[in-house]
Amino acid sequence: MGKETALVIGGTGPTGPSLVNGLRAEGFTTTILHTGRHEVDTIPPEVEHIHTNPFKIDEVATALGDRTFDIVYSMYGRLRDIAPWFVGKTGKFVAVGGVPSYLGYAVPSMLWPPGLSVPIREDAPRSGTDENEKTAKMVTSEDLVFEYHPTATLFRYPLIYGPGQILPREWLVVKRILDGRRRMIVADGGLSLRTAGYGPNVGHALSLVVSNQQIAQGKTYNVGDENCFTAAQTIEILAAALDVEIELVSLPVNLATPARPYLTSAYTLHHQTGIDAIRTELNYRDVLPAVEALAITARYLRDNPIAPGSITERRLQDPFDYAAEDALIDAYLSATTPVLKLAKAYDPDFRDRYAPGSEDWRLVDAKN
Repeated sequence: MGKETALVIGGTGPTGPSLVNGLRAEGFTTTILHTGRHEVDTIPPEVEHIHTNPFKIDEVATALGDRTFDIVYSMYGRLRDIAPWFVGKTGKFVAVGGVPSYLGYAVPSMLWPPGLSVPIREDAPRSGTDENEKTAKMVTSEDLVFEYHPTATLFRYPLIYGPGQILPREWLVVKRILDGRRRMIVADGGLSLRTAGYGPNVGHALSLVVSNQQIAQGKTYNVGDENCFTAAQTIEILAAALDVEIELVSLPVNLATPARPYLTSAYTLHHQTGIDAIRTELNYRDVLPAVEALAITARYLRDNPIAPGSITERRLQDPFDYAAEDALIDAYLSATTPVLKLAKAYDPDFRDRYAPGSEDWRLVDAKN
């Protein structure tokens, strides 16, 4: 009896190599189908490459012919075409979607109170055409996966980071540091939570399906790092990896316009997806803890900088206008100085009962 076979559609992005190597470790003869425009040295040479356009199902059909596979991972291409084509051609279908399919991701006011719940679990309501046409199409694709493959498994991706990410938001921090900047504007204290996933961690999560096929059949899973950091914490981790201390200047979200490209949002509402299901059902654990993964990402971007003015940098939508940022910071600090004096004058002497010194506070209260 020959080895089991796996096909990975995509495979050369930030999560693909970890999945491919995970499948090989499980004994699968693994093939990747992709355009061939982006090859990586983290995939061994013995892995077969099929070069075609995953967005054109006719070209996929021509490239694959009558081949069948024990498991197919659809990570790239037009899922609504790929899913039906593989009916009868694979014993197991695994698809990748994204967290924007949740209701309220695109338009927070669709929920009450506005904004996604924390955390967002897999059974949360999904988007419809009344919210956003693009996210509604994602939901339609999800439904098609299970219509054509009832035993399929679907993973919803969060923000992905690490080597191979074509739009690395971490560059917005690293570039500022490389440019000599030592302060950065954050919105509302930088307290927004957004689930992120280090590429190799997420690829590993997908590979766990092969040893848990019965458990995972017909299931949808959120995926991401086990720990979720705030925007401010993430910036501090990236800066520390480059041996730099960075001052975070907090502005109200309506004024902190320079923070929006890093947040990838005009809001400071949370985008935290719960990953309890993959931890308990698939026994997922991070291959690399998020702090270490972010540090690797920072140093990778330092050593492999994005070209100034390139399409990639423009797509990140950050003008890196430091003069404008400084003018905004200075104006805000100047305007709020009188308010700060008023705030200090009104001091209710509040202390958390567990804070240092709270014992003295209780003694004073007892005397009164």
